[in-house]
Amino acid sequence: MSALRVARQLATCSRVRFTAAALRTSRTTLLRPSSSRAFSVSPRSLAGATSAGLAEKLDEELKYELENKEEELPAFLTEFYGDGVWELKDTPGNEEVFLTRKFGDETIRVMFSIDDLHNIEEEEELEDEDQAEKPEPAPEFRLSVSISKPTHPAALSFDIYCSDGMLETSNVSFFQTTKIGQELSIESDFARRKLYPGPLFEMLDQGLQDNFTQFLQERGINESLTLFVGEYSKHKEQNEYVQWLDNVGKFIKA
Repeated sequence: MSALRVARQLATCSRVRFTAAALRTSRTTLLRPSSSRAFSVSPRSLAGATSAGLAEKLDEELKYELENKEEELPAFLTEFYGDGVWELKDTPGNEEVFLTRKFGDETIRVMFSIDDLHNIEEEEELEDEDQAEKPEPAPEFRLSVSISKPTHPAALSFDIYCSDGMLETSNVSFFQTTKIGQELSIESDFARRKLYPGPLFEMLDQGLQDNFTQFLQERGINESLTLFVGEYSKHKEQNEYVQWLDNVGKFIKA
């Protein structure tokens, strides 16, 4: 081996040893705790920079809604309570609303959801751009109507769709027990799914359809009720929105 090659190898080994040593020293320095740079972080200082802006905007929206809120009971609700026919059950925070009434010895329950306010079918695009704009379509609500009697353990259930005062019955179901027909539980819902739902209403004899329609109208399932459902759904959603603004704002600022 030539002297020049030996010298070159020795220099290379020296550089490798130096580099490795330097890395060990550097790594040790990085891992060694430093008392001079110690600091504490409070939970509040970790909050996102956008929290304050979001909370401010939520407060603005809440203030606007409260300033424009009706002070008195809406006229349609005053009339509803004045009639004294239906009993209203509305749990704040829930989407579903219940109406119940007595008709002779029958108990009639109507259930609807404010979520249906958003179930507006998309209209097809107009081919003629010059055609006048159509008014926004009214939302379609699904009414679940259940009728029970103390003289019989069963329940009769109607699925009805209504929009802008118009009613359309989808089907009529018969349940052997009132519990299965009316109870809002996972078990009862599963049991209903396995049962025959009844024929499509539109497939029934026209005379039978007319008889069922008269049967429902006599019990207050009519245009007036559907108009109330639409008005109350808007009223309730507004109240829920205001409460949502308040709840979310308090959470962001907590």
